[in-house]
Amino acid sequence: MTGAGSGIGRATALLCAQRGARLVICDVDEHGLEATAAEARALGREVVAERVDVSRRDEMRAFADAVGAPDLLVNNAGVGLGGKFVDTQLEDWDWVVGINLMGVVHGCHFFVPKMIEHGSGHVVNLSSMAGYFASSLLSAYSTTKFAVLGLSEALRDELVPHGIGVTAVCPGIVATGITRSSRMRGADATDERRERVVGMYERRNYGPERVARQILRAVERNRAVAPVTAESWTAYVLKRATPRFAAWLGHRIGSASP
Repeated sequence: MTGAGSGIGRATALLCAQRGARLVICDVDEHGLEATAAEARALGREVVAERVDVSRRDEMRAFADAVGAPDLLVNNAGVGLGGKFVDTQLEDWDWVVGINLMGVVHGCHFFVPKMIEHGSGHVVNLSSMAGYFASSLLSAYSTTKFAVLGLSEALRDELVPHGIGVTAVCPGIVATGITRSSRMRGADATDERRERVVGMYERRNYGPERVARQILRAVERNRAVAPVTAESWTAYVLKRATPRFAAWLGHRIGSASP
C-alpha cells in the first residue's frame, strides 16, 4: 500500500491489520509511516514499512522486488493541486502527474505481473470525484484523476482472464491533511482561501476511516468504480444521466466555491 503514512492510506492499512492482514506499506513521510507501522504491530501484525517515492520508478522497482506479490495492491499515494490551467506551471504538472498518475502506473507496472504469476489478487487505485466531475479550479488534479480512472477501467478488462479484480475508488470531500498540504496557484492561492477550504472539509466531517471501510467493501464486491460520500455518488450519477446538467453544475460549484 502506498501513501500509508496518513489519511486514507493509513486508515486502510490499519483496517486491513485489524482484519488480520500482513502489511507491506510505504510513504515518503517516514514519521507518519512509522506511526502506522507501530499501531499495526501493536495489533500483532507483521509489517514491512519502507520509505518510497512512488514517482521514482527505481524506488518502486526495488520495493516490489523486495516484497513480492500482494493479495491486495492499493495505489493510494497522492497530492493536491488547486488552480486553473493558465495559472499552473509546467513544474506543477511534472509534480502532480509524477505522483498521482505515474505513481499508480509504477505500482501497477511492478506489482501486477507478480500478481498474475501468483494467480490472484485485487488492485485498488485511488481516483477521486474529480476523476469524473471536472472543475476549472482543479485542472491538473482532475487530469490525473481522470487518467487513473481510465487506467483502472482498462486494466480491469485486461486482468479478467487472470482472476484479478481492479477497483477505482473515487472519494469526495474527505477530511484528510491534503487540504493543508496541497499546492495552490492563481488568485485563490491565499492563506484565507486555504483556511476556508480546510474548514469546509472539516465541517463535512467524513473521515478516512469511513473511506477505508468503503474500499474493502468495494473489493469484496469486486466493483469497477466505487464512489465514496454522497456528493461523489451524486456527481457520478449526474455525469452519466445528464452530462450537460453536470457540466453546468460543475461550473456553478467552481464559481461559487468557498
